[in-house]
Formats: sequence, C-alpha cells, structure tokens
Amino acid sequence: MKKIIYTVVLVLIGLLLFWLGKRFGSTNVSQQVISNSIIVREIAELSSLDVQGTASIKRSNIEDSGGWTDNLKKTFFENTVWVNVPYQAKYGVDIDSAHFKVTVTDKKIIVRLPAPHLLSYELKMDKMETANRKGLFLFQDDETYTEVQKKLYQTSRGQLEGNTVYTEQCKEKIRKILAQYYVPFLKDHTLEVSFDGGGNAPQLN
Repeated sequence: MKKIIYTVVLVLIGLLLFWLGKRFGSTNVSQQVISNSIIVREIAELSSLDVQGTASIKRSNIEDSGGWTDNLKKTFFENTVWVNVPYQAKYGVDIDSAHFKVTVTDKKIIVRLPAPHLLSYELKMDKMETANRKGLFLFQDDETYTEVQKKLYQTSRGQLEGNTVYTEQCKEKIRKILAQYYVPFLKDHTLEVSFDGGGNAPQLN
C-alpha cells in the first residue's frame, strides 16, 4: 500500500511542477520534469508487479502403470506425499546507471530500463497443506516432507523466474504508470519505454 501511495505522490509532483511551469510561463520547469531521471527511476522501481498463487508438488515411489503389482506395492511399500503452499512473488526492475537512461528530443521522450525479472519469492509456510499415503511396511519420516518442500521451492521458483507472461505484464504496468507521469507532455511528444533484451513499446502520444 505504501508503495502505491508513493508512486501516486511522485506522479502528482510531476503534474504539479508541469502546472507551475505553465502557470508562470517557465519552460525550464517543464523541461526539468520531462528529464528528471531521479523521479522516473523511483517510479519505475516502485511499479513492481505482485503475483500470488499456489505451488504444488507430488512425490511418490509408485508408478501407477495399471498392473496388478501396483496394488501390492501401494498396500505395503507406497510412500506418496502431496504438498500445496500459497506463494507471493514480485517482479520489477533493478535500476543501475548502465541500464537506465532518459533521453529527450524536440518530439520524443525515450526511457530505457533494465529487463524486469523476479525480485522476490516467498512461500507462505503457515498456510501449507500436506497429505501422505504410506504402505503398511513404512513409517512416518519427517525428513521426507523437508526434502519435498525444498524441491517444491526450487521447482516453483525456477518456473516463475522463466515466466514471460508475468515479465510482460510488469513491463506494461511500468509503461502505463510512466505514461501517467508524462501525460502533460504527450500533446507534443511521443513516449517510448524500452527494456533491455527487446520489448520496445508502441510510441504513446
């Protein structure tokens, strides 16, 4: 919530400075708003995408091939574990001087940013759901759950790190918020927000 409020405040500051420039006829103020890389950097870093979901895993020593031996194995030797854990992830940009630049010309505003990626990933262990099925010859083993949870974290995090849908959604969110900041200037400028590794957006005007 604080992040959203802070982003809105930065956008409002930009609009206020633009209005002052118009009100008192100062083109210098308006130009400073356009090229103020500090505010643009803050807006981009705060425009992260929050994602929630459930990570699931099943591990079993029984392959259900449909053969008659499967029933015997399940009765005496099965060790099957299910784990479901809600997660919260955040995608965004880590900005450094080598991958961030604001360029202004007479007709165009170009903002160059690093490619968005997975910033954080947290499993909500307090809401974890587990189940298991064991054969008659097997005893409860808490280490099994520990191993499965570790595998679940590694697998689900890896899937999110490679999730292009969420990174594209993050790009669009950053573009929309930056467009709000630059609204007063899009009457006589076009805005282009580009990300390293491709993903240039259509020009906004």
